[in-house]
Amino acid sequence: MSEFDENTQGEGGQQPPPPEGVPSEETQQGSVGDAVDEAFAESSTDWAALAAERTGDLQRLQAEYVNYKRRVDRDRLLARQSGIEAVVGDLMPVLDSISLAREHDDLTGGFKMVAEELEKVAAKHGLTAFGSVGDVFDPNRHDALMEIPMETEVSVTTISQVMQQGYALRDRIIRPARVGVANPSA
Repeated sequence: MSEFDENTQGEGGQQPPPPEGVPSEETQQGSVGDAVDEAFAESSTDWAALAAERTGDLQRLQAEYVNYKRRVDRDRLLARQSGIEAVVGDLMPVLDSISLAREHDDLTGGFKMVAEELEKVAAKHGLTAFGSVGDVFDPNRHDALMEIPMETEVSVTTISQVMQQGYALRDRIIRPARVGVANPSA
């Protein structure tokens, strides 16, 4: 033990008493603890208010996140549908050519398999062709280009000839069918 250690510890290894006017360590610790206890007791109602405020903030943030996620999912779906519509719009002339080739029995061999696969892919994405002879004319789905009477008598306006098939992508009409119609006799 050094000379310095002996001077600071006093007799028996104890700390010397603090100078007058300076509170002892025990007194300082007690007063700090009492002050914290008093401050906590005074602010206990503030803690409840703070917890309620933070809970409200968290609920608002969670609601904002849920709305954001819904909006992003909706926008993603719309972008996907828009992309599909663009590709299908470009494929419609190809599908028309395939349909004409099929009508004239020019669809044979490997080209027939390619055409069938192309039609399967289009159908997989919700593309359906409509407009055939004998269907009832619907101005929402068909464009009447001319009147062509049918051999049999009709009671409602009926499609008598199809110039160009129409296409629908799921429930939405992409292109109306261009048709000739037969009107009922007056």
